[in-house]
Amino acid sequence: MPTKTLRKIVQIDEEKCNGCGLCVPSCEEGAIQIIGGKAKLVADTLCDGLGNCLGECPQDAITIIEREAEEFDEGAVSEHLGEPHVPAASPCSGGGCPGAAAMKFAAGLAQETLAADAPQPSRLGNWPVQLTLVPVHAPWLDGADLLISADCVPYAMGSFHRDLLAGKQVITACPKLDEVGPYLEKLTDIFRAHDLKRVTVARMEVPCCSGLAALVRTALERAGSDVPYEELIVKIAG
Repeated sequence: MPTKTLRKIVQIDEEKCNGCGLCVPSCEEGAIQIIGGKAKLVADTLCDGLGNCLGECPQDAITIIEREAEEFDEGAVSEHLGEPHVPAASPCSGGGCPGAAAMKFAAGLAQETLAADAPQPSRLGNWPVQLTLVPVHAPWLDGADLLISADCVPYAMGSFHRDLLAGKQVITACPKLDEVGPYLEKLTDIFRAHDLKRVTVARMEVPCCSGLAALVRTALERAGSDVPYEELIVKIAG
């Protein structure tokens, strides 16, 4: 049995937590993850008890308490942060999936060239779009006007392709359902590796979606990037 001692450690009140994910990027040890729509401490050994995450919680759901817990383990933290971002069982692990190959292509025609009853073309100009699958060094990121969109935005906003996507490269992610710790690392690497023209975050109005903007801002700060940044909030009703 692991030795436990009385020490300070994070406690999360799941009744108060709304799953926004703002606490996740602030924990450099990756001790907090969004699981089942709630922030959870994944292991006592990953929490140093310093409480960097406290000030990020808008619901006051995080406190520091004293209880018997396994000692903080820097080795466990290193191993935890070194885990692959894509599960080994995934058919796309290691870039082997043809559908995950980085591609840039011409988007659809400009809106003004279309008849009112003509089919609306796609403005998608890159592939893949899901952050887990996007290679850090994808060539379409060089000089990109980058749109980082919450997964739900295109469903709620009927004019998404015309008004938001046209002329941009896009990455999508969900701050509530996805594991955002690896996302912070990947976005930081992307911002360091590419000279972007602009970064726009499009998120839903629900509180949990604010975690996406916080994630991007934190990654920009860690990367030391001063690229122009804009945040757009889309209502549930579009």
